[in-house]
Amino acid sequence: MLLVQGVGLAGEGWRPQINGLADRYTVFSFDNRGIGGSLLHDRTLSIEAMAADALAIMDAEGVDRFHLAGHSMGGVIAQEVALRAPRRVGSLALLCTFRRGRDGTGLTLSMLVMGLRTRIGTRAMRRSAFLELVMPASALRGVDRPALAARLEPYFGHDLADQPPIVIPQLRAMARYDAGARLSELASVPTLVVAAAHDRIARPASGRALASSIPGATFVEIANAGHGVTLQQPDRINELLRDHFSNADRSRI
Repeated sequence: MLLVQGVGLAGEGWRPQINGLADRYTVFSFDNRGIGGSLLHDRTLSIEAMAADALAIMDAEGVDRFHLAGHSMGGVIAQEVALRAPRRVGSLALLCTFRRGRDGTGLTLSMLVMGLRTRIGTRAMRRSAFLELVMPASALRGVDRPALAARLEPYFGHDLADQPPIVIPQLRAMARYDAGARLSELASVPTLVVAAAHDRIARPASGRALASSIPGATFVEIANAGHGVTLQQPDRINELLRDHFSNADRSRI
């Protein structure tokens, strides 16, 4: 299985899924170009290029067919991978993501305020604001926020007070991508779409719109979860992925 990460996260952000699913699957994750251990050799960045990177990794590993999951921007990249190589994708899981890339980059007033809070103020204030962006209020109530930010730092690959320089180019690349008119081509790929009830970035309506565009897709909304659901509720995500992949494997027999 191949896991594709979203804006501002290195591949290590999938660690709870890698650890939780490695007993059954060979799990691949990677750093998108421009973050972690991957370089950005020029100033251009596109969803299509990152999808080509994902396929090149599986080519290099000698893997012809694989299950594919993407979170946020990673879900947009995963759509392009599946559209390019549907026969190679045994199943597709799209987590907290969008039918059109610009659906995840539009600025409402509340998102503008939240985004500014992650970039101004003291480092402690910026970490706290970032937690509020990716976690629901219920998950932060009574929590030691500095300790939580420190625990999450290895998954993000950076201090939560900082936003990697690649974030803006990634958002621009996502805004330019729109596969909405082509999603019906994924009818042959078993697809799971997961939304989080309190996601401020990929609202559940985005997930429902995405699922309705892919014939036969299954839609699941997770209660009491935010955009960082893969880290907040890893056991639930792992269960959904395990069941989805297993069902897809059984349907091929």
